[in-house]
Amino acid sequence: MFYFDFSGGNYQNRQALETVLEVFLKTWEETYQVKAEAGLEERFKRILKAAHDQTGRRCVVLVDEYDNPFLETMGNRDLLEHNKAVFKGFFGTLKNEDAHIQFAFITGVTKFSKGSIFSDLNQLEDLSFDNDYSGICGITEEEMLKNFEPEIERMANERSLTRNGCLAKLRKTYDGYRFSADGVRVYNPFSLLTALKKRRFGSFWYMTGTPTILVRRLKKMDFDIRQLSDRTLESTEALLSDCRTENPDPVPLLYQTGYLTIVDYSDHDVFTLGLPNDEVRYAFLQSLMPEYVSKYGSGSGKDIFTLKRHIQNGNLEGIKNVFTALFASITYTTNDTPFEHYFQAVFYLTLTLLGQYVHCEQHTSTGRIDCTVETPKYVYIFEFKRDGSADAAIAQINEMHYADQYAADERKLYKIGVNFDSKTRQMSEWKVEER
Repeated sequence: MFYFDFSGGNYQNRQALETVLEVFLKTWEETYQVKAEAGLEERFKRILKAAHDQTGRRCVVLVDEYDNPFLETMGNRDLLEHNKAVFKGFFGTLKNEDAHIQFAFITGVTKFSKGSIFSDLNQLEDLSFDNDYSGICGITEEEMLKNFEPEIERMANERSLTRNGCLAKLRKTYDGYRFSADGVRVYNPFSLLTALKKRRFGSFWYMTGTPTILVRRLKKMDFDIRQLSDRTLESTEALLSDCRTENPDPVPLLYQTGYLTIVDYSDHDVFTLGLPNDEVRYAFLQSLMPEYVSKYGSGSGKDIFTLKRHIQNGNLEGIKNVFTALFASITYTTNDTPFEHYFQAVFYLTLTLLGQYVHCEQHTSTGRIDCTVETPKYVYIFEFKRDGSADAAIAQINEMHYADQYAADERKLYKIGVNFDSKTRQMSEWKVEER
C-alpha cells in the first residue's frame, strides 16, 4: 500500500510539495530497492512496478487530504498553479499504470475541479454526492447511540442534563451535515468524540483552524452574510463542485470546507444550503465580526459578552453604549461599498451571536419585528431605522401591536427605537418606552 498524507506539510514555498513527494518516494525506493535516477513521476512508476513484481500483488494507492497544498496557497495564485501542475503530473502516472494498481482512493475536504488536477484520470469515480456513501465522513445518530451510550450518560450526569436533554444539545451543536439529496445526516466526528471525551460542549473542530481565507473573501465580495442561515442559499451539484480560485462565488468553498451543508433538496436538482449546527454558526460568525468592526473582542466594551451581560441585567444605558460603539467602529474600506452593507452585516452578526436570547425578524399577525430579545426577567422589542427616526421606530412597534403577545407576561418589557445615520455612520437616536 502506498499512502500519501498531505495534511502536515507547509506548502508556502515553491519546492515544498516536491520535497514532500520526495520523502515518500525515497522511503519506498529503499523498501523495493529502486534507484532514484529520474524525475518524480518516473520514479513513482518504477516503484509501482517493482512492488507488483516483487510481491505478486497489485498496489493500493491512498491519497489523504490531497487539497491541503492548494488550500494553503489560495492567496498566492502563482504558487497555487505551480502546486496544481506538480500534482497533476505526478498522479497522472496512475492513468497508465492500471496493470500494477488494484485500487486508488483520494480524499480531501475541498473538491478542486477535476480538469485542473485529475484530468488525466478519467477512470476516477466521484463519490461526493452519492447517497450510498453519504454517511462515510461522519457519525450517524444510530452509530452514536449504538456505540457511545455510556459516554452520553456520563456527560449528561456531569452537565446536570437528562439523557434526552444531552442528546438534544449534542444534536443541535454537532449534527446537521448532509452530503447528498437523500443521504443520512451525520455528526462532526471530531467534535462529537471530543465533546464526549471531555464531557462538555465546545467549538472543538472550529478551534483546529480559523477560516481566515473564507472570512476575508466574504467581506471582500460584500457577500450578504444573512444568507448563511436564512435558507435562501440555493445551488446545484455542478455549481457546488466548482472550486476554482477564480470563481467569484464563495458558496462552493463554504460548502466543501464544512461551513455550509445541504438542508433541503428539490425535484429540480436544486440544493438549499445552510449552516449545519450551532458549533459552526456561532464560531464562524464570531470570526466574521472583527472584519466588520475594528478592535472587536473581549474587554473592548463592544463585544457580544458585554452586550449579553447588560441584556441579562436590564442595563439599558449599557446596551445603548455597546450598540453605539459597535456601529461607530464599522470598518469602511472602499467608497463603492455602501454603508448599508456594513450596517446590515453588523446588525445581523450582533443579534445572531446573542444566540438563545434573540428572535430576529419575528413574524406577527400585523407585521415583522426587527428583533425581540427575551431573558428570564426582561423582554426587549427593538425596531431599527436607517436614516429615519427613533420616534418612527417606537411608533411602528405601537401601531403594529408588537408587544400584544406579551400582555400577560410579568417580565419587564422595553420598546426600543433606534436610528442610524448613514452619512455620519453613527447611531444617531435611541429611544426607550417602558411598559
